[in-house]
Amino acid sequence: MTKIYDFIILGAGGTGLAAAMYAARLGLKTLVLGFSHGTEFPIGGVITTTNVVENYPGFIRLTGQELAKKIAEHAKSYDLVTIKEEKAESIKKLKEGFSIETKKETYHGKTILFATGTKWRKLPENVKGNREFENKGISYCAICDGPLFKNKTIAVVGGSDSAAKDALLLSEHAKKVYIIYRGNEIHPEPINMERIKKNKKIEVINNTNVVEIKGDELMNSVVLDKPYNGKKSLDLEGLFVAIGHIALSDLAKSLGVHLTKEGEIKINHMTSETNIPGVYAAGDVSDKQFKQLITGVADGCTAAYSAYEYINKKVYKQHFQEN
Repeated sequence: MTKIYDFIILGAGGTGLAAAMYAARLGLKTLVLGFSHGTEFPIGGVITTTNVVENYPGFIRLTGQELAKKIAEHAKSYDLVTIKEEKAESIKKLKEGFSIETKKETYHGKTILFATGTKWRKLPENVKGNREFENKGISYCAICDGPLFKNKTIAVVGGSDSAAKDALLLSEHAKKVYIIYRGNEIHPEPINMERIKKNKKIEVINNTNVVEIKGDELMNSVVLDKPYNGKKSLDLEGLFVAIGHIALSDLAKSLGVHLTKEGEIKINHMTSETNIPGVYAAGDVSDKQFKQLITGVADGCTAAYSAYEYINKKVYKQHFQEN
């Protein structure tokens, strides 16, 4: 028998879990479906790959895993919330509600929230060796793999705050960390820029790209597109890629949800609604410009309230009766 829920959340990161907690408080029978993709975690999301979180209200400093655990425990404390480690394979709009299929079951939801987040962006295909040396020196998760590079020389590709935080974390293990960035200057949060400048293990190489990764069984060097200290070759035992993320919005697209040209889900920033009645999006998969866990949590809670109003004001029944 198909299981029916008021609110089905696709994605079990902080955004999805917070939305589930809020939905339960509003009396909505809620299902959260989360799965692992790449080296990311099924429950807790990408924040679990962050070593230090200092910008979430109520906690001066804690790890991403600790924060994700607290949010998950809060959501699980409500009997109306069910969390399953299953991947949604397909989604269909029905006469009343939506049908979601996983490899195990089919679920029926009156409303849907896409909190599917993102996956790590990889180096361009024209960078030689970038696929050959994945997991053989190339990594995307500093907190996961950092301890493997103790006393080694490594580099982070990217110029964002995430890249800076990765470099700071990796400096706790490695003897030397380069930040290789294609732009004129890296652009982390000011506090992390100061930390980078004070860290003697970290050296920034600006206006430079990696064009090739070399090695034998494991990577041992990279080739740069311009000389650094007189050479284009740079000896490295590890390369961490922090060049952004790709929105996981394929299922939303298949349902007819409108996306931006970057593949992010377009939402009403006041209500978290998409162009399809009863369908919402929040967190990194949405087109919000400022992407932080705290903003995703807020939009997830907003989506839960919007779903509650949609169902309880009988918009749900009216819409499908009219169609």
